[in-house]
Parts: sequence; structure tokens; C-alpha cells
Amino acid sequence: MSEIVNFLVNTIGSLGYFGIFTLMFLESSFFPFPSEVVMIPAGYLAFQGEMELVLVLLSGLLGSLAGAWFNYLLALKFGRKFLSTIISHEKIDKLDKFFEKHGHISTFSGRLIPGIRQYISFPAGLARMNGIKFSIYTTLGAGIWITILTMLGYFLGENEKLISIYLKDITIFIILLVVLTLVWYFKRNKQLVN
Repeated sequence: MSEIVNFLVNTIGSLGYFGIFTLMFLESSFFPFPSEVVMIPAGYLAFQGEMELVLVLLSGLLGSLAGAWFNYLLALKFGRKFLSTIISHEKIDKLDKFFEKHGHISTFSGRLIPGIRQYISFPAGLARMNGIKFSIYTTLGAGIWITILTMLGYFLGENEKLISIYLKDITIFIILLVVLTLVWYFKRNKQLVN
């Protein structure tokens, strides 16, 4: 194992489940922190028997959900006031209507796309998306991603090259799947309206 991977595995191991929760909270809020750095080593530690797989997944998922709620509440509390200084109230109303109609698919799919997953909670909070729906779709999207990363660590732990290849392939596959799902969803909605 390379020194970096060894360092990550040892760090996650010493921080334990609360460390996974905290780091995934940071990853899911507005701090640019990659979930791959947390969940893959945690999956490897579960494979080694040093952590429980279910608790690794649960810690990561709860941390992601807490970080998403942090962003949601920030946007809910301060977002409209800030946004109204930049864009018109009409555009804010359009955002509200869009999220009222499509917030669930946006939140779910946004949690699966790198670079978007950290920030999808902001428009949900701005649009005052229903908290229960927000939690459900955030949990579903984050759960898929966290499970994929954890399983990569669990099954391929020491093989950095294979992890890198699979992670890239899986990310491309997920993005394509999300795009196809969104195209289908909006096309179907358009047909239902007509």
C-alpha cells in the first residue's frame, strides 16, 4: 500500500465511526472534501474486521445527511435575503416552483453527481423543500454513493489502481444514468402536462 493510502486507512481507523460521521458531514456541507478519502478506507477497514460494515455505512450516511441539512438550513435562514440582492424576486419564484415540482428528483440525482452533491441542498433550502422529502431523497442518493465507495474499499481495499479505474468507470456510469433518468423524467412530465 502506498504511504497516502496507509495514512488514510490509519487515520480513519483511529477516528472511528464518529470520525467517519464528522468527515462525511464536512464532505456533504460546503467544505470541498472528497467522500472517496473517507468511505473507501473505511470499507477496507471493515473488510479487515477492524470496523463493522453496517456501522461504517450508517456513520457515513448519517454524516452526509447531517451535512446536507446544515446547507439546507443555511440556505433556508440566510439564502433568500442574500439571493434577493443578486437576482429578481421573479427568478426566486421560478426556483420555488421548480423545486416544488421537481425537488425530489433534483435532490436525489444531485447527490450522485460529483461537484454537485455538496451544493444541491442550497437550492432545496432556498425553495423551502419539504424537510421529510428532502431527507428521503438525500438519504437515497447519498446512500447509493456511500455504499458504492464503501464496497470498493471492502472488496478492492489494497488495490489502488483497480479502485481508481472502477471509481472512474462507476462515476461515468452514474452520471450517464442520472442524465438518462432526468431526460426520461422531464419528458414524461411534459407528456403528462400535455
